[in-house]
Amino acid sequence: MKLWIKIFFTVIIILAILFATIYLFLIFNVKPLIISNLEKALQKKVSIGSLEIIPPFNVKIRNLNIEGLLKVDTVSISPSILGLFTGSIALNNLSILKPEFTYERSAPAETTSPTAPTSLSSLPQKISPPQFICKQINIQNGIINFVDRTVSPDSIKIMIKDLNLKVTNLYLFPQSVVTNFVLKGNIPWREGEAEGKIFAQGWLNLFRKDMQATIKIEDIDGVYLYPYYSHWVDLEKARIQSAKLNFLSDIHGLNNNVTANCRLELTDIVRKPRPPGEQAEKAEMIADAVLDIFRALNQGKIVLDFTIRTRMDRPEFNFGNIKMAFEEKLAQARKGNGHNVPDIFGLPAKFIQGSIKGATDLTTAVISGTISAGKQIGKAIEESIKKQSKEKKE
Repeated sequence: MKLWIKIFFTVIIILAILFATIYLFLIFNVKPLIISNLEKALQKKVSIGSLEIIPPFNVKIRNLNIEGLLKVDTVSISPSILGLFTGSIALNNLSILKPEFTYERSAPAETTSPTAPTSLSSLPQKISPPQFICKQINIQNGIINFVDRTVSPDSIKIMIKDLNLKVTNLYLFPQSVVTNFVLKGNIPWREGEAEGKIFAQGWLNLFRKDMQATIKIEDIDGVYLYPYYSHWVDLEKARIQSAKLNFLSDIHGLNNNVTANCRLELTDIVRKPRPPGEQAEKAEMIADAVLDIFRALNQGKIVLDFTIRTRMDRPEFNFGNIKMAFEEKLAQARKGNGHNVPDIFGLPAKFIQGSIKGATDLTTAVISGTISAGKQIGKAIEESIKKQSKEKKE
């Protein structure tokens, strides 16, 4: 009996010494190992404030900083011991508290070389991410900063704050697994004004490149995003002071082909006050006409439906999709329900009635002059004003 007790305590002591050795090894080696691997993979300077090993093998990292890309208050890692035997990075849980991610989009550098790469997929030295498995990822109180320097000299910054993201069964691994996600966040457009809200929920299969998701963005500040569509819209001439929109997208993907059915709804618009005695400009009258066209087509709502088709591994979106949908909306109105153009559109401005009869002329006028005063409607307005002035003189 005494022999078994001695053996038992001997085993306990050996295990304690072994654990202490492993623990000390991890404390002194894991931190530089993590820094080295991250710097090698991202080609950026990485620093870690402190690293703790919590028995048995949990890791807590504080003040992680990846230069120009990411700052994180706390990262808690719970590894999967069995999963590590697959040769991958395998985690049971990854919790990230107060991360701040920054991404800057710059205009492509000009080059005279005809063989220069035009996309990430054509780079000669493509970095392959390590095989990664995580049962659950929780991101709390995060911030995403998106800086776009391609739309205007001053750039435009879009922030998502109070970001909370939950992901389950994430496999960056050649295996068919369904990954679920839920995302919530707020978008501060301007200081002192109402914030937008973003919500996304769905699933994806990274191996098969299938997905299904819903994205909702409420209270979008349309004026804040003006640099994206300033080349075909003039808000100043239309005297538009503010505009709020809601966005909804129902996304389906199969075999890397993604179709996103989208709806953009104008929920509120505020016009700049016109000085007493000043007449409305052409662009303002055109804007009123176009808004009434959309109200007539959508039971009083100003709604634009459009579809985006892209690739799951290389998603692309631009405001040209919205402009094209705008043109299609007018084309649909011209052809629909057996009505003629004036009946469907119900244009409120009498100076337009009778001046532009053809469907092609109307589309050209509205698209090219919707807020920037198109030549066709502009000409009609001028003729109407001249006619009214002549009648008054007579």
